[in-house]
Amino acid sequence: MRLLAATVLSILIGAGTANGQQTTIEGLKAMPTTEDIRAVAPALEKYAKGVVLGDLWKRPGMSPRDRSIVTIAGLIARDQTVELPFYLNLALDNGVKPVEISEIITHLAFYTGWANAIDAVSAAKDVFKSRNIEPNQLPPASGPQLPLEEAAEAQRATRVGQQFGQTTPGLVQYTTDVLFRDLWLRPELAPRDRSLVTVSALVATGQVAQITYHLNRAMDNGLTKEEAGEVVGHLAFYAGWPNAFSAAPVIKEVIEKRPR
Repeated sequence: MRLLAATVLSILIGAGTANGQQTTIEGLKAMPTTEDIRAVAPALEKYAKGVVLGDLWKRPGMSPRDRSIVTIAGLIARDQTVELPFYLNLALDNGVKPVEISEIITHLAFYTGWANAIDAVSAAKDVFKSRNIEPNQLPPASGPQLPLEEAAEAQRATRVGQQFGQTTPGLVQYTTDVLFRDLWLRPELAPRDRSLVTVSALVATGQVAQITYHLNRAMDNGLTKEEAGEVVGHLAFYAGWPNAFSAAPVIKEVIEKRPR
């Protein structure tokens, strides 16, 4: 949790400097300072200190690295770029690699929309520049892939094709060729983390109909039951209680139906 105490509070309550000046990322709206927030919503500062910083990020059920991944995914999914530069910096401090951040942005272009990913690029570009992260530290556009689980993928493709092949053949084709036979096989983001990003984005945007499949896939890829529960609790603060409680029954059902 290196730099967490020093960094997260400034992120959560305004990310201002010690003298109250705003930190501005070119092309992005500046976050309000601590003094700005205190002047408008002093209770918000209290909850940030006492609950989010004082408890949420310290909960043992999920590592600070994973909480950073969940937070970044939630912010990109909701196109909330004001806070994104600060959470990207925190993610790097918590052990998320530049190649992983790059892959998270690319992955979420497919799961939350191209425009959201482009907005995230603008935020990440200045963070990478400030930390001297060079292009050779980022994943290549193409290269060797992870092995495909042929049987599982054939079963998925057949099921989706039977359901939607006659109605939306383009969607079915791109889902097979681009998502599951290319994007999901990129090795720079581990399958477990790619699943964590996907589930986080679905929870953050209230896309509960897709959670069952992707949470099962996430747990097949190594996400634990405890971590799955922590994703929902964590995102309640970043995506709102209604989205968290909409996801909670689906998460509960998946966990209860998993083999003991």
